[in-house]
Amino acid sequence: MNITAQMVKELRDKTGAGMMDAKKALVETDGDMEKAMDVLRQKGMASADKKMGRIAAEGLIASAIVDNAGAMVEVNCETDFVAKNEEFKELSNCLAKAVAESNPADVETFVASTCPKCGKTIEEVIKEKIASIGEKITFRRFVRYEGAVATYIHNGKIGVLLETDKKDEELMNDICLHIASNAPEFLSRKEIPQSVIDHETEIEMGKEDLQKKPENIRAKIVEGRVNKLMASKVLLEQPFVKNPDVTIEQLIEGKLTIKAFSRYVLGEGLEKRQDNFAEEVMSQVKG
Repeated sequence: MNITAQMVKELRDKTGAGMMDAKKALVETDGDMEKAMDVLRQKGMASADKKMGRIAAEGLIASAIVDNAGAMVEVNCETDFVAKNEEFKELSNCLAKAVAESNPADVETFVASTCPKCGKTIEEVIKEKIASIGEKITFRRFVRYEGAVATYIHNGKIGVLLETDKKDEELMNDICLHIASNAPEFLSRKEIPQSVIDHETEIEMGKEDLQKKPENIRAKIVEGRVNKLMASKVLLEQPFVKNPDVTIEQLIEGKLTIKAFSRYVLGEGLEKRQDNFAEEVMSQVKG
């Protein structure tokens, strides 16, 4: 298989590995991106903390809390310039509020529903903005919780929505900040699929620094490493970002229970436009 420069760049972006190491891993795995990432991790050339495949797209993460319901949405556009546009920001916030109010079943249902503000369908509202702004706009995803809800949005790029069993505004805001900063993947250990543990165990077992150790010692070291890695992925076991001496579980003990959380990063898994903006402007000038 022909390994392109774009493939090498994508693997480097995902893993932080060097150019030649990334290319070798792709050659070794015949261009399979997932397998190449595993190879680099086994050789200690990539971090498990890299959020695999997250190439940023433009747009905004927005959220809204209406009465006892909270919603968080991702709305995508083509350029960062439009993402900073007040009209686009207003649209994103309006869509978040509409999700909180209407509780749609899925994206398709929501887009086909009627906007309570203007009486048009959400799809029509988005199309009007496309015509007005001049760029493709996509309503990509949403999450909605009911009850005691809090939210935090960081520069429109990272968003958190949190649901707890009771309201404690200051504590809930702290937890939202922590989730935004530390990127937990699971609430508790019991949520981690066995397949994730097995996959990480396989990677650790294949690492070069353990190959000369006896099987029983290697298994014990791997168990410890995987246990530590799993703890880093679990919200309740993470050291609190403002005070690393206590875990989130210790922080909330006797105060509230975390029922659910969601963390969005703008453009997760989306390909960014490859256009050269300067060339695009020049071509319009020449035209």
